[in-house]
Amino acid sequence: MEEYEIFPRVRERRLRKNQAIRDLVAEVSLTRSNLVQPIFVMHGSNEELEIRSMPGIYRMTVDRAVKYVGRGLEKGIRAYLLFGVASHKDEYGSEAYSDSGIIPAAVRAIKKDYPDSVVITDVCLCEYTSHGHCGIVINGQVDNDATLPYLSRAAVAYAKAGADIVAPSAMMDGQVKAIREALDRNGFKDLIIMSYSSKFASSLYGPFREAADSKPQFGDRKSYQMDYRSLRTALREIELDIKEGADIVMVKPALFYLDIISRAKERFLVPIAAYSVSGEYSMLRAASRNGWLDEDQVLIEYMTALRRAGADIIITYHAMHLADLIK
Repeated sequence: MEEYEIFPRVRERRLRKNQAIRDLVAEVSLTRSNLVQPIFVMHGSNEELEIRSMPGIYRMTVDRAVKYVGRGLEKGIRAYLLFGVASHKDEYGSEAYSDSGIIPAAVRAIKKDYPDSVVITDVCLCEYTSHGHCGIVINGQVDNDATLPYLSRAAVAYAKAGADIVAPSAMMDGQVKAIREALDRNGFKDLIIMSYSSKFASSLYGPFREAADSKPQFGDRKSYQMDYRSLRTALREIELDIKEGADIVMVKPALFYLDIISRAKERFLVPIAAYSVSGEYSMLRAASRNGWLDEDQVLIEYMTALRRAGADIIITYHAMHLADLIK
């Protein structure tokens, strides 16, 4: 049928004529239940330290983090992703898997006061190692297989503390399989694994590395995090993690990787998470503070784009603010 035979009988603007109609026919929606708020937890008492490169985001002591979760739950934000700021670092990242480490302490405190919250724990060594890499370094290289037992120990420690979901982010081959087997051996067969399956070696992580004090002391992470030129490899990484036992898979970062999110949604049947990373947060905050963008409008548009691309779960530092914007 040619264009002149369609108009004026068919008018696309009919379905856009007011907000109620637009809401009625919208293909995707953004809700508070889609959102996860990251939290940086540190040792100490009754203290918050604003992160210089992430205005409005803080390192918090456990007691402050518990109160923060309480405020978030009142807003309708139910899920929180915890990152630890270590008081002690060594070449094996021992605080990552210590039962008395910062993350188990935070999990126990949050679940004690707010048992209905969803507590997710990042499983990696980079925040806790003296060299800042995500695994065990042997002869100057990150050793994949030597790292797996330490990641498994961390996941089990967080499970014992009461975590609802563990999220391995080290990008070691076989990490999901190793963690799934360790959880099952220790009686946590129902614990959810949300794997950072498609995690790229991105330039957008700088503010996070300041927040978590996790900058590599030598080299970079390109030998284990993904090359951003590769789409098919990303899908293969996701497929392998699902076969190893991942219940949820993640694409990280989000903004520059909408094609990966979309292809993963089409191909796989598990929930897809998208991590809107620190650099994305900081860029939008900076543009807003300079008066170049309307932060609220851009934020809603951006988060809706992630949902439209196929993200079921959105991890974002804006989650608490978004709770005030979503109808």
